[in-house]
Amino acid sequence: MTTPPENETLEIDPRTEDGANGRPPGTPGTPGTPGIPGSTDRAALRESAVDIEAPAASFTRTLNFTESWDYAPAPERAKVTIAPEYAHFINGEFTAPPSRKEARMRNINPANESVLCEVAIADKSAVNKAVAAARAAFPKWRRLDPRERAKYLYRIARRIQERARELAIVESMDGGKPIKESRDIDIPLVAQHFFYHAGWADKLRYAFPNRDPQPIGVCAQIIPWNFPLLMAAWKIAPAIACGNTVVLKPAETTPLTALRLAEILQECELPDGVVNIITGDGDTGALLSSHPDIDKLAFTGSTSVGKVLAKTAAEKNIPITLELGGKSAHIIFEDASVDQAVEGIIQGIYFNQGHVCCAGSRLFVQESIEREVVEKLRIRLASLRVGDPLDKNTDVGAINSRAQLDTINRYLKIGVDEGATRIEPSRNGLPSKGYWCRPCFLTGVQPSHTVAREEIFGPVLAVMNFRTPEEALLRANNTRYGLAAGIWTDKGSKIFEIAGRLEAGVIWCNTYNRFDAASPFGGYKESGFGREGGLQGLRAYVKFD
Repeated sequence: MTTPPENETLEIDPRTEDGANGRPPGTPGTPGTPGIPGSTDRAALRESAVDIEAPAASFTRTLNFTESWDYAPAPERAKVTIAPEYAHFINGEFTAPPSRKEARMRNINPANESVLCEVAIADKSAVNKAVAAARAAFPKWRRLDPRERAKYLYRIARRIQERARELAIVESMDGGKPIKESRDIDIPLVAQHFFYHAGWADKLRYAFPNRDPQPIGVCAQIIPWNFPLLMAAWKIAPAIACGNTVVLKPAETTPLTALRLAEILQECELPDGVVNIITGDGDTGALLSSHPDIDKLAFTGSTSVGKVLAKTAAEKNIPITLELGGKSAHIIFEDASVDQAVEGIIQGIYFNQGHVCCAGSRLFVQESIEREVVEKLRIRLASLRVGDPLDKNTDVGAINSRAQLDTINRYLKIGVDEGATRIEPSRNGLPSKGYWCRPCFLTGVQPSHTVAREEIFGPVLAVMNFRTPEEALLRANNTRYGLAAGIWTDKGSKIFEIAGRLEAGVIWCNTYNRFDAASPFGGYKESGFGREGGLQGLRAYVKFD
């Protein structure tokens, strides 16, 4: 249930005074029937802030819901323990917490700006130790019977399921995403990726028939802050299933679930050195990516950093997988089911506060239905609840960091300055502390506007229109990115025609933001190259002798 929009205006049939059910006044169960349970007379309506005006031909009833349909708090009450200090996971063990003389960073809860813990920043020595541990573990791990490797992955997946509630809570505290998304989407997908790749561990010769797939070696992996644990699973599961060893660096603002995963690896008795996790900032990532003893580089993050890493990999002559930014097109044709499409729009851009590289941040609506879609989107947007990520009713959580919130606000100002109109239906109060941004959309956007060209990475949607399918394709492909796209239409032939001509790596048809471990994910142009997930994702972690 979601909170209805405030001050909604309903047109009432003057003959019935009840446009919703067509019954005359005084009928049992209708407003205005004194003494009937569930009904309300005019005096009661006035007392509950419902204003009634009666023109000669008809009258309008304005409903001011205020807080009468508000939710009761539903906080996640399970307690999790977060240590005051964390260090690295190297060669199967957690290193000693950093001393006061060593570099460390504070881990902030974005919902209330409290300090969750302090985390070590890996220096050159720590990076060297992690890579050396992975190198030492590689010969034995690659020779291990693939069925035995699969057992470790199955064990990890089951342990993730057993600790799912704890992982979901830590993910929401660390990153700001609503608990219902962490609980129902992120963590189940994490376990799914380990289960899926466990199944491939002893079947690589079937995945690549008539070839002899071999592991690459030591894989350096750098992941972002928007899906911390899920991105770790995307990277680690295929790598170790194929016989590689790993050094993983999580994002500096969201390292906690990666460190929880390290605990799970210990519990599952994964051989020492197969997976090593080091924490730190961008400098740590640079040390890892440029290390002379890595054999493979994988990165998910911004396009600007991806370009630097691509140059590094080229100079070292090692393979690299890049999953970078996006400015994905979401196309709504006039023959689409509008109500379903509106739900798809909400899922496409406001999921995870818009912190999604494949978010449908550019909405293209066919001109004939633009007003209807915009109005229904406004009503639906007003129902989204922004607030405590650990409340099960919350739809939109906290922005990941102060820096990201400043970036979003800067783009919103640019959008309005360039002539767009900002529509922000929800006016519910925001918490006094934390990093918050109400979900909104911009109308009057032109393809040349900054908000239509650059990735905002927040709950901000740019709305544009089109007249013909050709114009929709021209506008959708007019971007330097090519990660994802969405199409809404009732015509199957149109789906295939448009999908075949869109320049995007992932295309959803009459849905959006649906993920599965068996489905490859990746982009074109400046959205990167290579695939993660599915049979195609395995290719990035094997070589052929």
